[in-house]
Amino acid sequence: MSVTPLAAVPSVPFAPAFRGRIGRDARSGHYAVPRRYRLHLSPACPDGLRIAVVHSLLGLDDSCPVTFLADVPDCPDGGHSALRPLYEASAHRYAGAAVGPVLSDDWSGRIVSTHAADITRDLARHFGTGRAALYPCGAEAEIDAVERLCSQRIDETAQRAGRAGADAAERATALRSLLATLNSLEHRLTVDEYLIGHQLTAADVELWVTLVQLDTVHRHHLDAAAVHRIADHPALWSYARHLAAHPSFGRHLDLAGIARRHQAHCQGLEAAGAAVQILDWAAHAGRG
Repeated sequence: MSVTPLAAVPSVPFAPAFRGRIGRDARSGHYAVPRRYRLHLSPACPDGLRIAVVHSLLGLDDSCPVTFLADVPDCPDGGHSALRPLYEASAHRYAGAAVGPVLSDDWSGRIVSTHAADITRDLARHFGTGRAALYPCGAEAEIDAVERLCSQRIDETAQRAGRAGADAAERATALRSLLATLNSLEHRLTVDEYLIGHQLTAADVELWVTLVQLDTVHRHHLDAAAVHRIADHPALWSYARHLAAHPSFGRHLDLAGIARRHQAHCQGLEAAGAAVQILDWAAHAGRG
């Protein structure tokens, strides 16, 4: 069955501190060896939640252990003190924030990557063979498009729709854009169970985490009418509920941690939408 690709979304330049890759060639330095690498993440962070779900789907508890970070970074610059030794060992006189998530090399005591998309791809490519086809051959471009759509057309647009200090016209324009994106996804998920073909892929992990953020974080800054319009996409939210019931997804839902992280970083104002929860995420949190 042919798959209609999602509309292309322009990429946003992003330069994380470390972007090493795991390779098959021993000469690359970071070649694939079970238990050589370690993840450092917090499921309360969207990127940490994405990696945690992929890690579980691939069944990598033995191959790549996880060290969980605090929900809220404990350093004034937004970094984690627990990660400071890794950063300092990896970059001489490193002066930036020691942020997660991190993929580290236990052999060298240094950081391989802080780029979430690279980390999940490398885990699937080098340690997940035969467990879950999260990156099907030929689907890379479409998965990339879903990642950009979630980042720019849902996350960023939802933030603009609820931004404190923005005028009403700006918020209304952002809300219309957000609803148009959700309408497109609603149509797609009315026809198909998953975003790409008939199987669960990394695109579904991306969208699910984005929907978690939309309901547990962004709606707090939207008015009740806007949240009701967002909720009026039954196929989309049924899809989110279905994935939340999957052990590899629901077990990593840390709702209290997400709330603490939001409260620690949020500079916006709470609106009436805070009282209009879309899904009962707590029914699935921590299970599996």
